[in-house]
Amino acid sequence: MDNTRGISGPALPAAYFSSATSSFSDFLRVQAPELLPERRVAPGVAELGIPHGTTIVACTYAGGVLIAGDRRATSGNLIASRDIEKVHVTDEYSAVGIAGTAGLAVEMVRLYAVELAHYEKIEGVSLSLDGKTNKLAGMVKANLEMAMAGLAAIPLFVGYDLEAEDAKHAGRIVSYDAAGGRYEENGGYASIGSGSLFAKSALKKLHDPDADVEGAVRVAVEALYDAADDDTASGGPDLVRRIFPSVVTINAEHGAVQLSESETAAVAEAVVAGRIERQQRRLS
Repeated sequence: MDNTRGISGPALPAAYFSSATSSFSDFLRVQAPELLPERRVAPGVAELGIPHGTTIVACTYAGGVLIAGDRRATSGNLIASRDIEKVHVTDEYSAVGIAGTAGLAVEMVRLYAVELAHYEKIEGVSLSLDGKTNKLAGMVKANLEMAMAGLAAIPLFVGYDLEAEDAKHAGRIVSYDAAGGRYEENGGYASIGSGSLFAKSALKKLHDPDADVEGAVRVAVEALYDAADDDTASGGPDLVRRIFPSVVTINAEHGAVQLSESETAAVAEAVVAGRIERQQRRLS
């Protein structure tokens, strides 16, 4: 059989050239189901000490939205990793932060990024922002059996809506529950993970929807610092090892951009210096 280029040799099956579905997961389910993430779990697997990710924060600012996460993963009372990446750019105008079972969550967000790219290649246009959030909701729901066994993987979605009437408020945040429930965060900020209670309290006091991107990044790092201060499973800025939070900003001009280590280091060092100065004033 000749392939599509007229070169002698085995050709790919016709399904590989079909545009019947724009879902990469649906394509794999038919053509190579063994490549899909395994969703069946044996009893007791949640007790194996699998690493878990912790705190993610997101907030809007004037003309955009950002998402940030600490770098620690824990296994019970132990630190499994100090520099895990929990915030991922998923396409030109969206990003996802992950909390919960680290392996499943990372696998989910990588497949999600492929889903978005595959849809754009098949359809010739990007999925709408509502379509992106609904697609992610379906992937979270598909993990329900694992979640019920104690292996939940929870994402926090941020994106810039190119179709929004008011560009100043085009940044959107969507959270999910373990069953795939989708919730628009209209307050302008959100947090998930074990330190979310403390991070959200900080965001409630510090968030300014009219702030510039630099001010918003500072607020996000302050919130992560507060989470790490009270939650043992969340990691704050590590000045000794030079490990700092991951931050992704999204706006119309630049799209989704992950801040460099030097940029986040400068903000984190300023936050730590401010906390030291505050403590010194309190003790003097």
